[in-house]
Amino acid sequence: MTQIDTSVPHSARIWNYWLGGKDNYPVDEAAGDAYTAVFPGIVTIARSSRAFLGRSIRYLVREAGVRQFLDVGTGLPTVDNTHEVAQRLAPEARIVYVDNDPLVLAHARALLTSTPEGATAYEPISLFEPEEVLAAAGKTLDLTRPTALILSGILGHVADYDQARDLVRRLLAGLPSGSHLSLNEGSRGTDPAYEQAQDAYNETGAVPYFLRPVEQIEAFFEGLELVAPGVVSVPLWHPEPGAPTDPIGQHGGLGRKP
Repeated sequence: MTQIDTSVPHSARIWNYWLGGKDNYPVDEAAGDAYTAVFPGIVTIARSSRAFLGRSIRYLVREAGVRQFLDVGTGLPTVDNTHEVAQRLAPEARIVYVDNDPLVLAHARALLTSTPEGATAYEPISLFEPEEVLAAAGKTLDLTRPTALILSGILGHVADYDQARDLVRRLLAGLPSGSHLSLNEGSRGTDPAYEQAQDAYNETGAVPYFLRPVEQIEAFFEGLELVAPGVVSVPLWHPEPGAPTDPIGQHGGLGRKP
């Protein structure tokens, strides 16, 4: 296994820290605190992104009848992982997690619990190898049946936008009609303090994350039928009753493959 470097901040561990988790090191807490000193709203963004993921999965199970999920760029296990949300509503749901980060691999056992009726699997493959991702997913999922592709906060790590769009297209190409894309990403042009904090983080030596204009996030859904209300700031997407709906710098949506 690749050595886990605890001397450089790591985005998955910092995200875990902001979510209230314990799978992080002092270097991550320091980087997370430096970020929040410039932009305290990042904690809200982290938690709102996670909440959006849960709501989109519940929609997919209840409204779209989806029972298969391909979660690429999984990140560290936390509360309400994809299989937990899906199998709570549909015990027969099948989930494949994909992430080649050695840190995530070290914690993958937490992602492999499953109901007896369903299944979960973990594949240590890079997002940059979409055909290999699909081939591995096909060992657990029936890719002739509708499948939900989940890309939650991962495409910002792809520096080249055209390459990021190509990766989405290639992943969707291996999924049949009736499949869905659930995607959310950090958005540029919403808050200067957010952009300042992110730009400073990108200079720390950690793997950078690039905020993108909302229209670029919308373009990831090209060729798909957007579920209303479309691509919006994530608190505005099917909010739970009484939940905050103040717009933040994280946009996402859900699209169906015709």
